[in-house]
Amino acid sequence: MENKSNNSGFKAAIVILSLLLLGSIGYIYKLTTDNKEAINTISTITTEKETLTGELKAKIAEYDLMIADNTALKDELQAEQTKMIELLDQVEKSKGDVDSMAKYKASYFKLKREMDNLVAENKLLKKENVTLNSSLDSTKAVLDNAKKFNDTLLVQKEGLTKTIEKGSKLAILNLKVLAVKERSSGKQIETDKAGRADKLKVSFLIAENQIAKTGNREYYVQIIDSKNNILGEKKTIPTGDKTLTYSFISTIKYENKTVQVNEEVADKDFTAGTYFVNVFDNNSELLSKTSFNLK
Repeated sequence: MENKSNNSGFKAAIVILSLLLLGSIGYIYKLTTDNKEAINTISTITTEKETLTGELKAKIAEYDLMIADNTALKDELQAEQTKMIELLDQVEKSKGDVDSMAKYKASYFKLKREMDNLVAENKLLKKENVTLNSSLDSTKAVLDNAKKFNDTLLVQKEGLTKTIEKGSKLAILNLKVLAVKERSSGKQIETDKAGRADKLKVSFLIAENQIAKTGNREYYVQIIDSKNNILGEKKTIPTGDKTLTYSFISTIKYENKTVQVNEEVADKDFTAGTYFVNVFDNNSELLSKTSFNLK
């Protein structure tokens, strides 16, 4: 009986030890499994942290390019970039727990959506700027061509004005001077001797010109004798920074038709030699000249 009792106790002890061994094995397995899961979780969070950090840095760099390239959205781009930089700082300082990483990833995706919207707006603005620049270039080309055309018209107008001005000037033709001796009867006898002459007869034609202005015209006639003296009235008028001394003024009423002008200058002491005769308009422009000799 005693031997049988001992065997029963021994068996009971073996069973208990077996149960304890199984429990230990199970506990060790659970610890091992939990440890592997923890290691895997840590590895996954570390990878996610590194990936999120890399993506944040890349997006921040993209913002730098867009800010440098776009002035219209500069304030909005800088504000969103600042949010990215702040999130990157938080991620880098975090201990990498699951809840924090989930929160950071959610924040990142929200910021990424905002960035995608700004990228789309930036592309649209670029496209509009290209269209606007193209339109401005076309407008500039049109304006340049219009300016060239206007400049050409202006040159043509100036040329036409000068042509008209030139064409409207009256020509002095057949300027002649005769020395005469006037008898008491009034009869004038032509002479080429200075001692006999007592008058000089000046004549010229004002040519017909249909585009010239009508009205009174003044011509200043200058007669210079062989001693360089000016005969006649010897009056002087200013001509710019110079002066003009003339022998007489011939005032003519011009009506676009040929006009014959005849004037006389009397003198008692004509000298022998060469005489010069000049005709000026009221702008002191020389219109005609001639010379003659007295013996």
